[in-house]
Amino acid sequence: MNRFLFVAAENDGITKCKAGGMADVVRDVPREISERGDEVHVVVPSYSRLHQGGRLRAKLNMLLRGNEYTAELYEVVPKKEFKNIRHYVVHHPEIQGGEIGHIYHDDPKEPFYTDNIKFTIFCTAVAEAIKQDAFGELDIVHLHDWHTSMLLFLKTYHPEYKSLKKMRYVYTIHNLAIQGIRPFANNYSSLANWFPNVPFDPKPLMDYRYHDCINLMAVGIRLADAVHTVSPTYKDDVLKPSNPPEFIGGEGLEKDLRAADNEGRLFGILNGSNYKNIRVAKKGKIYRNIVRALFSWLQDESKKYKADFLAHTGEKIMDYVDNRPEFIVASVARLTEQKFYFFKRSPEALVSILKILQKVNGVFILLGTGDPEYEKLFREISYQHKNFIFTNGQSEDLIDSLYLETNLYFMPSLFEPCGISQMLAMRNGNPCLVHETGGLKDTVEHLRTGFSFTGNTYDEKIENMVEAFELALRIYLTDKKQWKAIQANAKKMRFTWKKSVDQYYRNLYAISA
Repeated sequence: MNRFLFVAAENDGITKCKAGGMADVVRDVPREISERGDEVHVVVPSYSRLHQGGRLRAKLNMLLRGNEYTAELYEVVPKKEFKNIRHYVVHHPEIQGGEIGHIYHDDPKEPFYTDNIKFTIFCTAVAEAIKQDAFGELDIVHLHDWHTSMLLFLKTYHPEYKSLKKMRYVYTIHNLAIQGIRPFANNYSSLANWFPNVPFDPKPLMDYRYHDCINLMAVGIRLADAVHTVSPTYKDDVLKPSNPPEFIGGEGLEKDLRAADNEGRLFGILNGSNYKNIRVAKKGKIYRNIVRALFSWLQDESKKYKADFLAHTGEKIMDYVDNRPEFIVASVARLTEQKFYFFKRSPEALVSILKILQKVNGVFILLGTGDPEYEKLFREISYQHKNFIFTNGQSEDLIDSLYLETNLYFMPSLFEPCGISQMLAMRNGNPCLVHETGGLKDTVEHLRTGFSFTGNTYDEKIENMVEAFELALRIYLTDKKQWKAIQANAKKMRFTWKKSVDQYYRNLYAISA
């Protein structure tokens, strides 16, 4: 039996611990591993809430800032029980949940300041738990994004954690753009403040742009035994330098990624999607679920500032209850530059799409929260265009309805390491319109399973995006046979975790099947 420890910031295997696609991966991969008879432990921060009702497994005493810190390791009840999987959270008063998904903090004045503090405490507590054998004997430690790469620093340089060197370390990159850059010294949220007595070589830790800073994403790439991007095309992309907005690639770390590739440590393996134990939704509930979500958000104190807008959205929806639209376009995503840069930079492109939809009694439904600039932009467009329905919040029931009842799922990501939304839409037989980048290129084939656009320049991409949308709508209206074939092909696609985890075992874990 092989024994794994998954260390991450998110885990949708437990309740209320999800902000993005990482949580789906950390939920699903252990389930696939457990089916092979291997043992998996999954640990995330408690964020001062997830430990409640859990069972205390260990007190973790560690030296930080020259002081003794005590964290607590709790075993918690998962959403679903699976043989050979155990879920844990680390609790400490300084590991607080932030405003993004009740997980991450947004520190615009000093990026990563608060998150680095809590993930430093978390990683040190996990190192102490491994040292104490709190998870039992381990063979492989699988780390996810910069939040967990401090473990690699600890096992490499910290004299207390030399015993951690005997395991194999795998590092998965979910979002290369977010790198966890902090000063080496002279700051409360710095490496020297938390580990004043640990000698280290700054070169393997250093950020290329800021030589007085550690780059925790780079630490993961440089020090792990295997490095993993979540799609094959994204692996190809990150080996090249970025040239935004025409191309998003290695984000300044392409030199490290090329070195990992040359050393045989870098692998591009597509994420899977879940095709069993699916949360079942009923068709025909989309408008009811929008109204229910709106009433729920209106009662939320934190959303009072946009109460007028939510009421405006409710009024628009009531018009569509009796006059059902002929065509529904939908997007579900956090409102970030990655997901909607094209619309922010060229709102006239979105307006063109809305005008095309208006001619056929079509609507565009966008669900999401995120960057205040993006929220403001989409609220303004909603006030100006009746057929743009901006559901500015989060609702699992409504998300299910959108994936189920959409005619065309729209995903114009500037870059996409893998993407899960297109897989969920295709699972329901809904064609997607995507930017031909990263995992979207690996999963959607133009005119066979969906629609895609690209271009050599930004302007070309915007022009081709609108043309691809017009093409999709034209096929829907005038060639039902071709549309149904694209739907059927989309529904047949299977991006299974079994296939992906087969490659994990062979390449990432170096375990022969």
